[in-house]
Amino acid sequence: MSQQSLTPEYFDALYKTDSDPWKFETSDYEAEKYAATLAALPKPRYHSAFEIGGSIGVLTEMLAERCDSLLSVDVSDKAQQQAIVRCQHLPHVRFQLMQVPQSYPDEWFDLTVLSEVGYYWCWQDLKAAQQLILDHLEPGGHLLLVHWTPYADYYDNPLSGDEVHEAFLALPSSQLQHLGGKRAEKYRIDLFERVGENSLG
Repeated sequence: MSQQSLTPEYFDALYKTDSDPWKFETSDYEAEKYAATLAALPKPRYHSAFEIGGSIGVLTEMLAERCDSLLSVDVSDKAQQQAIVRCQHLPHVRFQLMQVPQSYPDEWFDLTVLSEVGYYWCWQDLKAAQQLILDHLEPGGHLLLVHWTPYADYYDNPLSGDEVHEAFLALPSSQLQHLGGKRAEKYRIDLFERVGENSLG
């Protein structure tokens, strides 16, 4: 496994070869996982949501139905351009090219979704991302993690899905409370709630 986070160039190269390299649009596995992701959200609607790594916008479009405002970011312009077209009928969805944790929006969110992204970070970037997520998640706000769990030695991912989830479970319960989780054959979902006060001024 790589010791460095995967770069925007890595993902642009993937999307240049295949506009949907993980078959988000057509895979039965992805469709079932997306349904489970939405079902895991405990609130019927969120005021301000943040999606880290929106890719081509398949999940983004679904999340938008549950949010008054949704900001979706990705490192790949090629992927995000597809997402913008897909969600052009949704004026409450915003898009921004952004590499987390090198950058992070200066906003508060009552929902942050980290789906199939965390294992692209190295440990250092994962730790930095954890703090940023906490700092920008409103007290009582939810963090939803969804990641593929099988080990795949032929991938370049620095981390496994389980390592990402266990890192969040290891955070102090005084900061982030684990509300529950689900483990399917090839993915896991964990839901957290932010505890404490806002960190931003």
